[in-house]
Amino acid sequence: MGFFQAGILGFGGVLPMARRIVVDDRRWLTQTEFNELFSLCQSLPGANITNLTAALGMRHQGVTGAAAALAGLMAAPMVIIFVLSDLYGLYGTLPTVRHGLAGLAAAAAGLLLGTAGKIAMPVWKLPRNIAISALVLTMVLALHLSLPVTMLLLLPLSLYISWRRTP
Repeated sequence: MGFFQAGILGFGGVLPMARRIVVDDRRWLTQTEFNELFSLCQSLPGANITNLTAALGMRHQGVTGAAAALAGLMAAPMVIIFVLSDLYGLYGTLPTVRHGLAGLAAAAAGLLLGTAGKIAMPVWKLPRNIAISALVLTMVLALHLSLPVTMLLLLPLSLYISWRRTP
């Protein structure tokens, strides 16, 4: 039911709602546990949120939990998208609809930025993590390196630093 709620409330951008439900409301995971599981899910093929949903469902109820969590996450948005696609086909060219969709995109971007900040806060408690984040931003934004190249260059460094600092 938690992922069904996330699927309805977070339609078009489920991560912020899923994080709030999983960490803040239901307390299924702490913020640190959420970050670790989400990091793992980002390395897997497929959509991050579906990987997270399946992993959390599997963790608590096995295969049936993973299936139930995925069904909860996907059921309502699938119905909604079918209805919205029909409505967009009928009214998508109207200026009011186009302006409304632009406003929705801005709101979704704001939600995503807010969630990114909440996820990053525990990580940025350590100066080494701030330094690595600054290096990533510099390499991507200032030097215009691609994200895969940046990861290939900085992943060994960040792993080495974490390994040396862990007791």
